[in-house]
Amino acid sequence: MKIKDGYLLKEIAGNHVVIPVGALDFDGMISLNETGVFLWRLLEKGCTQEEAVEKLLLEYEVSEEIAEKDVGAFLEMLKKENILHE
Repeated sequence: MKIKDGYLLKEIAGNHVVIPVGALDFDGMISLNETGVFLWRLLEKGCTQEEAVEKLLLEYEVSEEIAEKDVGAFLEMLKKENILHE
């Protein structure tokens, strides 16, 4: 999976937001927390859901169950907004 072209992650006034730049199918803005930024950066390069869970477990002190749930919810949000290549 990989983030589609046309989206940028920017830090604005201490907040991380995703903004469309040329993306035709999204006209909003998404605010991300620290975990969302971490996952976004992984997905900019491309990774599987399993790889994202593994890297989240290495970066943060969370259980595998929480990591799987968080990654799954994040990916679903991106899919819903049509931001993700599968």
